[in-house]
Amino acid sequence: MSIVRIEPHDDFLRVHFSAGEGARHADFHWFWLRHNSELDRHPLTHERIVCSSELSMEPSPRAVRISADAAAVEIDWADHAEGRTSRYEGPWLREYAYAADRAPAPPPPSDVAAISLEAARLEAPLGPRALGMLQRTGALVVRGYGPDTEALIDVFGAEGLSVIPTHFGRIEDLRTDNTTNSNTDQLGYTDSAIQLHTDQPFLERPPRYQLLHCQRPGATGGENTVVDALAAAHYLAEVDRPAFELLRTVPVTFHRKQKSFEKTLVSPLLDFDAPGGFRIRYSYFTLAPHRRPFAEMEAWYRAYNRFARLVRDARHQYRFLLQSGDFLVYDNWRMLHARTSFTGARWLRGVYFDAR
Repeated sequence: MSIVRIEPHDDFLRVHFSAGEGARHADFHWFWLRHNSELDRHPLTHERIVCSSELSMEPSPRAVRISADAAAVEIDWADHAEGRTSRYEGPWLREYAYAADRAPAPPPPSDVAAISLEAARLEAPLGPRALGMLQRTGALVVRGYGPDTEALIDVFGAEGLSVIPTHFGRIEDLRTDNTTNSNTDQLGYTDSAIQLHTDQPFLERPPRYQLLHCQRPGATGGENTVVDALAAAHYLAEVDRPAFELLRTVPVTFHRKQKSFEKTLVSPLLDFDAPGGFRIRYSYFTLAPHRRPFAEMEAWYRAYNRFARLVRDARHQYRFLLQSGDFLVYDNWRMLHARTSFTGARWLRGVYFDAR
């Protein structure tokens, strides 16, 4: 039996075996491989001389390759001396494969072209195309639509969506010199960066969709990011089930407190019992201090941070810059969104929608 191919990933190594009985491929965590290095056994008795607790939980392979005879995987570990190579024989890997022929969920997608349309090239009405994209991908970027936000409201209204006013008003003018909205003492009306979040998580039913319609880009910065949190949740369930279960079951408190508005809601982050089958509430700036039993607090933080690292990874994000007349519309129950800091008189108009 030989090893025909290897695929290094962030958390694990996938090994593809030649045809024959047993697994066609298997996944091995880097830590598992590092713990099972034969270099950490006594040369005479072949017993372990290193406990797993002595090793970093995030080992660093300097180099990973298939051996010259294609019979083994060879790994040079950063914590081993130069010239010392761990060798993992193919039959041994197949015998101890604990994740044989695993088919994990893919990580969140990042190809902006897959969620983008050019208004000038649309051959069918925008409304049905937009709702179809939202149902499939969770977000849509349309280039070159034009500046008329009320016309866009009519487009979505014709598809059965109604504007949902919030404590900001009917339409938000997201600009640093705002004079049209209430409760502007929040990050959206500044030029600061805003990290990934969902809007209105402190409401029992947050608005389902949000439109961000660019009237004027900033002089610099102001790039938008959206992340498919549903894909991220499925991926997390495949790579770290305990973390997924904590995010799905542990309630946290969202607390929005402004000068003239205050609202609190308690809910888990991931809700697979919501209408439509999924809703995420995720907002680092409205999270109240966590109140978990002492013995559970660190586990909760590890789970939350694992998910945060996943969605904050640029490889798992749609990233783009809206120009005048462009708009983004996304499913606020499924997608996270963010923006970078900016300079200049950037102006986006924000509108919330829900089904009638």
